[in-house]
Amino acid sequence: MNKKVFGRKLSRNRNSRKALYRSLVRALVLSGQIKTTQAKARAVQPEIDKIMTLVKKGDLASQKRILSKLGNDKEVYKTLYEKHALLIKDRNSGFTRLMALPERRGDNAKMVSLSFVEVSQPKPVNKAKKETKTKK
Repeated sequence: MNKKVFGRKLSRNRNSRKALYRSLVRALVLSGQIKTTQAKARAVQPEIDKIMTLVKKGDLASQKRILSKLGNDKEVYKTLYEKHALLIKDRNSGFTRLMALPERRGDNAKMVSLSFVEVSQPKPVNKAKKETKTKK
């Protein structure tokens, strides 16, 4: 009997696919942008959006669900709440974007850049004049 299975298989079994999604989410959260194939990016994009929606919600149950989706990775969890939570407070959906890149040279696979729409800007440096002591 043919079952209607939701999602993309990506030529992997269930555990390998789960590990792939976790590693892609981890890389995206920690670096802000990843370069991967179009198929992998399209497969992991809904997972990232679900996690970001849970971050926005912010209650205890959501925090526990995020930790379970991330495999209890405290570093990624902390980065999500410190760096990304403030950026998404005004956004309801569409937390990530795909930008096309040239095809991969070896196998001509379609490559994309997956990044967050709202990018954290580095804090501006105060360029006030430094007071220097002059010798008199």
